[in-house]
Amino acid sequence: MTTDYLQTKGRIFDIQRYSIHDGTGIRTICFLKGCVLRCKWCCNPESQEYRIQEMKVRGKTKIIGRDVTVAEVMETVEKDRPYYHRSGGGLTLSGGESLCQPEFARDLLHGAKAIGINTAMESMGCAKWEVIEAILPFLDHYLMDIKHMDSGKHKRFTGKGNELMLENARKIASSGRTGLGIRVPVIPTFNDTTEEIRAIARFADSLPGVEEIYLLPYHRLGQDKYEGLGRVYEMPDILPPEAEHMELLKREAEKSSGLRCHIGG
Repeated sequence: MTTDYLQTKGRIFDIQRYSIHDGTGIRTICFLKGCVLRCKWCCNPESQEYRIQEMKVRGKTKIIGRDVTVAEVMETVEKDRPYYHRSGGGLTLSGGESLCQPEFARDLLHGAKAIGINTAMESMGCAKWEVIEAILPFLDHYLMDIKHMDSGKHKRFTGKGNELMLENARKIASSGRTGLGIRVPVIPTFNDTTEEIRAIARFADSLPGVEEIYLLPYHRLGQDKYEGLGRVYEMPDILPPEAEHMELLKREAEKSSGLRCHIGG
């Protein structure tokens, strides 16, 4: 059996081990460089540009981005196989948007599946369907962001409309080839009203096989990165939603759909 896919090269900016928030169990997260969106609240602004960058971190210059092969990433992923086995964890691709490096993302997932490791990918689904379809055979869990149902507002806050992403969500769900989970970053002034969350929950409920939705409260942990990159953070006065408000949105999501709703995850 050919293993040429192990030599596929791509660009990452971090590998994080022992995560419990990006799929089932204990996971290793591989963060890929590049994104097609420019979300105003993005907590990983260093992921947006594909090019290798410099960023000031605690007063020191840090190089953001390095080129690696699938085989090199698998060496790190393999280290925690016992934890995956006991917890149901595995490898998760994140970013950025992994689909901006389609061959590398596909072959990373292929590499993990070939050695019996569970796979997941966090993605907005903002790519041609043929790109997504080529990845599905190697993907156990697609963790898909649905940010808003109104395309105009989606474009104002992210730089692009939502039509392609919603259509791909329908196609992924209808394919039945991977588990699909819907995640909603809850951002004050963007999508944190009960009406907006209900609309997303109803859409998620219409997707075959989707049983759960995750509401991810906005946080400001990435704000300092903008200064380190010489950029301006566009939402400096926005505060994280209160716990009581998140509980209200959770109840509204469950009332307006047949889904189980979780805060965080």
